[in-house]
Amino acid sequence: MVTAAPLEVRGLVKRYGDLTAVDGVDLTVNSGDVFGYLGPNGAGKTTSLRMMLGLIRPTAGEVRLFGRDPQLGAAALEGVAGFVEAPRFYPYLTGRKNLELLAALDGDGAAGRIDEVLDVVELRDRAGDRVGGYSHGMGQRLGIAAALLRRPRLLLLDEPATGLDPAGMRDMRLLIRRLAGQGMTVLLSSHLLAEVEEVCNRVAIIRRGRVVYEGSLADLRRAAGVAYRLRTTDDERAARVCAVQPGIDEVGRGDDGTLSFRAETERAVGELSLALSEAGALVLELAPRMATLEDLFFELTEDHAATAVPA
Repeated sequence: MVTAAPLEVRGLVKRYGDLTAVDGVDLTVNSGDVFGYLGPNGAGKTTSLRMMLGLIRPTAGEVRLFGRDPQLGAAALEGVAGFVEAPRFYPYLTGRKNLELLAALDGDGAAGRIDEVLDVVELRDRAGDRVGGYSHGMGQRLGIAAALLRRPRLLLLDEPATGLDPAGMRDMRLLIRRLAGQGMTVLLSSHLLAEVEEVCNRVAIIRRGRVVYEGSLADLRRAAGVAYRLRTTDDERAARVCAVQPGIDEVGRGDDGTLSFRAETERAVGELSLALSEAGALVLELAPRMATLEDLFFELTEDHAATAVPA
């Protein structure tokens, strides 16, 4: 028996008059993924999530949650939970009372899980405090607690770490890892690349409403190749050698003034080292540097990016 993927999106389009917010998005989130949905502000991430959760109707295309169309009603959202933009609560009520109200709507024994979800998000000690006195990070965690009341198998989170201080970001990262370790599939929309790099195994990068990459982080890095950092006794002479050396390209300067380049093969790097020595530019440092997610993100989303990387 073939089990439907937690989330499949095909040809998803959303237009508002002459504005196309989402333009033909395709992506698949597999069971067990921690999937990062990345893009600059205004790229179409939040609009996509609204359609994935059935909050707005697509102009074209389709969404399937475990094989079900979210537009068909609440039954299609069984096993799915999350929040878009920021979770909202009654600020004059306590965290526990807010969860009790939501549990009454959810039914299915949700009220009996309140203490459990408060423990998961580490808010049980503050459950008796009014939400209006919560920090931003506590509010985000309470939002995840509310989602967990539904016992989801798929959790969709829109910018869960935005606005958090470093400690809050660390706590959110640990929480997402813990949920994934319990077998939950997570899709998180974000522009905080370092956080995504820490927790996600697969990503989709969206630019102006279109997906320009979908796949694993490891494959994305391999496609980008390896850059090298070079420091010598005579960097000006070394730059001239690099410029004419076979197999060496994209010679430039790093932010710290050291030379950088890409090489077609490891052999080309060895031959460059010999050529530098013969030219009198002795190597002081020569080290590979794998592209970070931030490097690749800007390469794919900035205006000079000409083409999409094949998924």
